[in-house]
Amino acid sequence: MKHVSILPLYEATLSSIDSSHQLFSRINDFMKYQGKPPFYEVEIVGIDKKTKLNNGLYHIHTDKTIQQIIKTDVIVIPLLCGDFRKAIIKNKKYTEWVIEQYDNHAEIVCLCVGSFFLASTGLLKNKNCAVHWAVKNEFTAMFPDINITDNTIITDENGIYTSGGGFSYLNLLLYIFEKHLGREISILASKMFEIDIERKSQNPFVIFMGQKQHGDEVVLQAQEFIEKNPADTFNVDDICNRFSIGRRTFERRFKKNTNNSIVEYIQRVKVEAAKKQLETGRKTINEIIYDIGYNDIDAFRKVFKKFTDLSPIDYRKKFAVQ
Repeated sequence: MKHVSILPLYEATLSSIDSSHQLFSRINDFMKYQGKPPFYEVEIVGIDKKTKLNNGLYHIHTDKTIQQIIKTDVIVIPLLCGDFRKAIIKNKKYTEWVIEQYDNHAEIVCLCVGSFFLASTGLLKNKNCAVHWAVKNEFTAMFPDINITDNTIITDENGIYTSGGGFSYLNLLLYIFEKHLGREISILASKMFEIDIERKSQNPFVIFMGQKQHGDEVVLQAQEFIEKNPADTFNVDDICNRFSIGRRTFERRFKKNTNNSIVEYIQRVKVEAAKKQLETGRKTINEIIYDIGYNDIDAFRKVFKKFTDLSPIDYRKKFAVQ
């Protein structure tokens, strides 16, 4: 039997704590139906016997305090909301215990932006981490020594698991059940809770927001120029000439500050413009492609799929306003 400690962190969402508790507990019911003993002992483990959530909107009672848990097998770090820097400070008392448990071979299951707290412990240093696309820039600024993966919703590295994208943490829990108990149990949980087990990427849901908290004024001006002119046709040399700067130097500065090459940035802005038209407009896909400055339809389709994992027609089917 594995002991699961769900941490009721300050600024955590009640839904992520409760749903984690329900899913782990429900797995025990599945085992019972199969004539097998329970696999998880699930407890809410906190600093105090009672913790405030969402600025006092909810109170949660813990089963035990961290002082009472000498050893646990799985630590669940819930999804956080609000000010992440403030949340890190408020949850500092958990840090030493989490590190000690990990050093004692506990697995850490981190739900979405709970990764801000986990990163603050130092346990993610030089490791991969999935984060929600909307906080990627903030996370990078706070923790530059962590490798963000934005092409998957789950990472698995040395007993630390992270997930990116809101309720995609449910997919992470299915992943954990499969690792512990096999594919059959994971599929059963998927069916019972109606979670799409095949969801692997948050790319279809991403709204591109360029990293602008870098302090390089020329790079910022170039970003704003690109964003204000999504339908125009220009290349890297055009951008460099506009701002009177050498190509090699500027490409290096742009990549360093935005985590995108100039070409990628132009492509992302055009894809974002196309997505908006696909969602709300009535133009044909070819008309939209021409509108945003592409003459090669096949080339744009490849670029679009690169950033969204979908073809333009599939994107329209998925997100168009009817």
